[in-house]
Amino acid sequence: MPIETDNEFLNRNRKSTLFCLIFGRHENRKWTLDLYNAINNSHYTNPDEITLNTLEDALYMGIKNDVSFILDSVMNLYEHQSTFNPNMPLRQLEYAADLYKKYLAENNLDKFSSKRITIPLAKLVVFYNGTKDEPKETTLKLSDLYPEHLMDVDADIFVTTRMLNINYGCNKELLDACKPLSEYSWAVDTERRHRKTMSTEEAVKKTLEEMPDDFVIKPFLVANKEAVTNSFLTEYDEKLHIENEKNISYEEGRTEGREEAIENIITNMLKLHKTEKEIAEICECPVEEVQKISHKMNLNLLSDQ
Repeated sequence: MPIETDNEFLNRNRKSTLFCLIFGRHENRKWTLDLYNAINNSHYTNPDEITLNTLEDALYMGIKNDVSFILDSVMNLYEHQSTFNPNMPLRQLEYAADLYKKYLAENNLDKFSSKRITIPLAKLVVFYNGTKDEPKETTLKLSDLYPEHLMDVDADIFVTTRMLNINYGCNKELLDACKPLSEYSWAVDTERRHRKTMSTEEAVKKTLEEMPDDFVIKPFLVANKEAVTNSFLTEYDEKLHIENEKNISYEEGRTEGREEAIENIITNMLKLHKTEKEIAEICECPVEEVQKISHKMNLNLLSDQ
């Protein structure tokens, strides 16, 4: 099967995590099926039975889940998290609602009809590989987010999310059952170790060089090295980085230094193709400030040409 390496591929996936690149692409459905079988103890063999239905942010007002697909009337919502997030049941409930809207539209189903309609069963899974120690498997519940005095009340909406720890060396049985997942886990762990002493670009290059030739994901990653590098760049903790920069500036008592630090952060995120709205939310600043810096960047680019 040919591997897509053109600029259209890179642009379309510029905000994707490595997890999405490996398990969320049409030509990689064999790996997606392997992952499904591993976590469900099933034995499906035909990747063509998978229908990817991941939300595209252009159509769903900025909402884009990681990987979702339908297999045998089951709608699977897979999210990757490099930091623990107890709010995932709520987030995945929102994703599921939009995916059901999409399913109804694509299948010409009328939810207002007096006739019973059939919709897929939803299964929610989070794959965690952050640096904080977490159990091999955790069940997150929407009810855990309710006010404490209402936690024992029977709710009309009941949502659970299965969180699986896929850090390298953890959950060995699961990783052994899915070779692409094990290789992904190794790649993340190796890049993370290299990044302690070198830049992300250098760490990715070193990781790909050290990756064993028998890894099934290696040809895909090597052929799409730029997208892989971008995927690691988008996974750093932006909030923490921004707060650190702010704190450094405050401690040094340099207001001008703080403003310069924020401008540098905005500039870097613009280079990573973050939208102006996303950057404004992350930096907690007016979107007009981001637009001003974006305009300044464009003028500098024109002057360099």
